[in-house]
Amino acid sequence: MTAITIEPPKVRRRFRKSEPLAIAMLACVAVVCLAILALLGVILWLSLVEGSPGIETYSYSLKNFGEMITDHRIAGVLVDTLWFSVVSLVVAMAFGLPAAWLAERTNIRGKTLLYTMMTIGMIIPGFAAAMGWLFLMHPRIGLLNVLATRTFGFEQAPFNIATVVGMGWVQGLNLAPLAFIMTAAVFGAMDPSLEEAAQMSRANPLRTMLRVTLPLASPGIMAAAIYIFTIGFAAFDVPVIIGWSNRIFTFSTFLYLLISPQDVLPKYGVAAALSTIVMILAAALSWWYGLMQKRSRRFAVVTGKAYRPKLHKLGWTAYPAWIFLGLFFFLSTVLPIVLLAWSSSLPFFQMPSAMAFKLASFNHYRGLPWDLVLTGVSNTVILMILTPTLTLLVSIAFSWAVIRSKIPGRAFFDFVAFLPHAIPSIIFGVGALLVTLYVLQRAVPIYGTIWILLFVFTITRISYATRMTNSGFIQLHTELEESAQMSGASMPRVFRRILVPLLSPTLLYAWLWIALLTFRELTLAAILTSGDNTTLPMVIWGLWQGGGLGQASALAMIMLVAMAPVIALYWTIARRTGLMATS
Repeated sequence: MTAITIEPPKVRRRFRKSEPLAIAMLACVAVVCLAILALLGVILWLSLVEGSPGIETYSYSLKNFGEMITDHRIAGVLVDTLWFSVVSLVVAMAFGLPAAWLAERTNIRGKTLLYTMMTIGMIIPGFAAAMGWLFLMHPRIGLLNVLATRTFGFEQAPFNIATVVGMGWVQGLNLAPLAFIMTAAVFGAMDPSLEEAAQMSRANPLRTMLRVTLPLASPGIMAAAIYIFTIGFAAFDVPVIIGWSNRIFTFSTFLYLLISPQDVLPKYGVAAALSTIVMILAAALSWWYGLMQKRSRRFAVVTGKAYRPKLHKLGWTAYPAWIFLGLFFFLSTVLPIVLLAWSSSLPFFQMPSAMAFKLASFNHYRGLPWDLVLTGVSNTVILMILTPTLTLLVSIAFSWAVIRSKIPGRAFFDFVAFLPHAIPSIIFGVGALLVTLYVLQRAVPIYGTIWILLFVFTITRISYATRMTNSGFIQLHTELEESAQMSGASMPRVFRRILVPLLSPTLLYAWLWIALLTFRELTLAAILTSGDNTTLPMVIWGLWQGGGLGQASALAMIMLVAMAPVIALYWTIARRTGLMATS
């Protein structure tokens, strides 16, 4: 009896036709991995270079590390950075954690409004919030200080936002929505039967919370805390707005000072040595974060179809809960924007009064350097379109290589894609600066162009995008692709007709989020921007640094208004894809 051949010849031909796309995606992944590692490698290399790497007489030594250790400023900067990160974390969790519990574990009404408030708070640029808080609590012109001094006769201003704690307060308000999003997922995935068992044992709600709920959620909460601490450690926009003029530096702003000094030559070697130390710290935090995520899986107790989240009835306590939530939204979003609008309408910042209202006008808006503003807007719009598009194309290739392909060592691709999350983005900016200045300047002269910004923006967003596309690929069963292939569909057609349509909600959500992040990006732009490739946030910062507070406020208001349609679209997509509660 002759054997029957199951696989028809057209399957072999289809596989050969599919190979170019697979090879192209693997080549893309390999090139991007090489680029990420090259940016980090040049940091490590330059930290060991004595002398300028642009000349032929340089040598290798540990001199840069020695200079870093003997620089008395660096120890203070690292201490201030740690303290700033801790304060940011405490403030973020103090607002975000209770809000997450209210959203997921209680019957509070208006959850759509709650998620909307958090979404808006998460998107507002940090530098805009910092500008608003300076107008409120600056030692000299802050409204609260002026009012307190006039009312109570203080000789010195009672409040000062220009401190490490003040910066941490503002940064924490900006990060509270992130703490909310991350911990809400933890509270929403808990099995109510354990809390019910505690209540059957006559444990009161507070004891149940302390002995059952929080211990079960602790790994997830700890993972969120490490993530937020890492972001606080690398923050640039809030420290540069509040601390720069007061000579209060954190890691990112001090690193910027080393490579862009005002009156001395750049210290690229010391900056690289400091970045190397922070890379080691970031690797340790990343390992700890991964460990917490693995521990959180051990606490995953959702039981499938029998799972029903038990919502605590708030009763009259819903009123103080909404007062708490409204206070957060007022402090994090409403107050800074109102103060920016007030500053943008006055010739000089002053207390509200009848005379001040008479002086209010749109002169700061009309007097903006519109040629520079239009250049910044043009570059920003180009980056908003190209960055998420290119990032998602690369991320799809990464996710296919990690999730769908069977090539050996594919987990290494996922590890490299995660590096831009674990390591502060400013380090990648410094790496790109050094690569383009000393390695690629003659062959590929992209320094000072918009393309270097596109390259680095894409690299630093890959971590987030691959988390989204990985989840999307995992949720799609391989039987869909196999059925299409058995019907004669080629690999490109499978992507075009099956995978991309099914992934489209995830891709659209990720595209909008990355576009918004690109729109408000200041850290990388500060490192890599020149006159020709300036962006809108950089124009705002330039006006602010030049003393044009009113013009900077006016342009920040224009930027916030321009963000509104994108935020509305993002909110709509997030709600439809299930991010926001609708009850």
